[in-house]
Amino acid sequence: MFHRERPEKEYTPLYAKYGLGTTAFSALQGGLLTGKYNDGIPDGTRSPPCPCSCGATEGPQGEELLWKVRLLSQIAAGASFLPDLLNSGRNPLALAWVAAHRHTSTVILGVSSVAQLEANLGALEVLPKLDAAVLARIEAVLGNHPQEPETYGRPPLDQGIL
Repeated sequence: MFHRERPEKEYTPLYAKYGLGTTAFSALQGGLLTGKYNDGIPDGTRSPPCPCSCGATEGPQGEELLWKVRLLSQIAAGASFLPDLLNSGRNPLALAWVAAHRHTSTVILGVSSVAQLEANLGALEVLPKLDAAVLARIEAVLGNHPQEPETYGRPPLDQGIL
């Protein structure tokens, strides 16, 4: 959700040209999108979220990420099809959002317990229920939809290269 430039922009020409899809890993940003780091690093956590993959949870960038996670949790809590799934403490909305992308072939789930696996599989129930209104609210929170670069009349770089 937070790192979209490559899969949604840079790789787009490859999807159609070669019939490829994306295999998404760390879709929960090392646990950040589950909300477990909203109030600091909990006891018993294997490791804090990786600064290189999802940004530190401290400082201005970290505060912004945690703010977005809280807003996404509010969206999930307000969706009538999610409350039972949220009782597990995990947020299947993020996984369903990644899986809903038209170029996603596979979402790799990283879990350390059966409970986490069961919670993550809840995304399968959420996925068919994501509608345009929920997706638009998520986009508004994320505010990072990749934009096409200006070509100033030149053809796209992928033409004739691959």
